[in-house]
Amino acid sequence: MERAILVRHGESEFSARRAVSGNPAVACPLTPEGRTQAMRLAPLLADEELDLCITSEFPRTRETADLILADRDVPRLVVGDLNDPNAGSFDGGPLDDYLAWAHSHGPVDEPPGGGESRAAIVARYARGFRCVLERPERTILVVIHSLPIAYVRAAAEGRDPAAAMGLVPYCEAYRLTREELERVVERLDRWAAQPAFA
Repeated sequence: MERAILVRHGESEFSARRAVSGNPAVACPLTPEGRTQAMRLAPLLADEELDLCITSEFPRTRETADLILADRDVPRLVVGDLNDPNAGSFDGGPLDDYLAWAHSHGPVDEPPGGGESRAAIVARYARGFRCVLERPERTILVVIHSLPIAYVRAAAEGRDPAAAMGLVPYCEAYRLTREELERVVERLDRWAAQPAFA
């Protein structure tokens, strides 16, 4: 990999109503607005020579990739380590309830119902982005979720994961060089090994 272009999926039915969707087996398609967002991005990436498109296991990321790429013949790869978090018993419920829990708990605390801790999530994302780095393709479109991109953007700016991470806009391209993504993964790995919120 020489360059990665990270994109959050378009608005989904769950995100439109601020609900948690952490199970890829639960149907959660894009809304009409989400499809429009993806189609708006397509011409902005039309001149990019994309050699591979990586998505998570969630159908909303694949649907977004389909709309962005339209009829372009770009190979696909699913990387489960870039999935949205498993929120345990919060899954399907209000996002604000999960965020309230997350903001009041430490990085190694697991949500009730078998959810993932933030330390585990960050470690998983570091593995997922390492898979991106290991690919032989030069330019890779990575269509995933808000949280992994938020962690990447923070790390690229020299910041560690925080208890509260802002949402990333839908269908906006965020570009990184190989060197930038390598530094991000190193920072995420260091934090996951000794997680602490400032």
